[in-house]
Parts: sequence; structure tokens; C-alpha cells
Amino acid sequence: MIYLKYIPYIYKKTIFDIPYDKLKKENIKCLIFDLDNTLALIDERECPLKTMKLIEKLKKKFTVLIITNNTRKRIIPYQMTLGVDVIYLAMKPFTRGLRKVQKKYGFQKSEMIMIGDQLVTDIKSGVKFGIKTILVDPLGKKDLKITSFNRFIENQKISKYKNCLLYTSDAADDLI
Repeated sequence: MIYLKYIPYIYKKTIFDIPYDKLKKENIKCLIFDLDNTLALIDERECPLKTMKLIEKLKKKFTVLIITNNTRKRIIPYQMTLGVDVIYLAMKPFTRGLRKVQKKYGFQKSEMIMIGDQLVTDIKSGVKFGIKTILVDPLGKKDLKITSFNRFIENQKISKYKNCLLYTSDAADDLI
């Protein structure tokens, strides 16, 4: 049985491979990024230069935010460096953080997209909230302890999707 709550709208290797111009044409106005292993490695204290440049470019066309399950202490350096709004301790896969974004900025769900490296938190919260989602590969192999359990569940889901030909980069590229 396929669980649609775990199927992303798009799958790409990294945030640098996402077709942002195509998203703009689809009237996406708000890009919501996960932090750990999506924008930066979990032990990086400073935002990578390449990521800073991408976010600066994206801020010219989109409202860019970061939602993380991590702490305020972890996210503040990224908020300061990138100049974006953040929500920490979001408790994904719950949708509280996404509801906050919608309420604060007034976006329609069709104008928002969640981008992250985990099916069980990032993608599930976006799908549950009713917005499009983009799954990227984790930047690194090192994870927080709770994430290790999530990766185990995630690997089972991905196996099922691959068996049904729904979860390949080619098939996911066709989803957009």
C-alpha cells in the first residue's frame, strides 16, 4: 500500500537543483526550507557561502523562511546571516509551524512549498498541511539521534515507492 502522505511533489538531489523559475511560474510565493541536512550539515555553525548566495538570489523572487525542529540557539546564526524569518522547535510532522507562516504572511496554501531532506518530518508535515513539497537528499550522513529512527522508517517508505516506480528521480521530475 502506498502512503501518499510521504510522496513529495518533486525530488531533487540538492536545493541547488530545484527548478525555482518553474515554481515561480506556478505562483509559488513562499519557500519554506528545513535547516539540518537541507541547507547545512548538522554540525555547521555558519551558513555555507554557496547556500547564502542561493538564498539571497531567491529572496528577490520569493519569501524565504526556515522551519526547524531544532533549537533557537541552532537557528539564530542562520537567521542573522540569511536575513530570513525562522520557526524553531516546529515539531514537524505537526503543521503548527506551517500554520504560523500562513497566518503571519497571509499566503494561500497553493502559494507555499516545503523543502526538506526527510519524508517523515518535512514532507509529511507539508502534505498534511496541504502544500506542495520538495524532497532533497540529506547533505551529510551524520544525523541527530531522533533522525536516525526517522531515516529507518523513511528507508522502508522509499523501498515501497521504488517498487511501485513512483519514487525515482525521473518519475518525481515528472510530478512538476
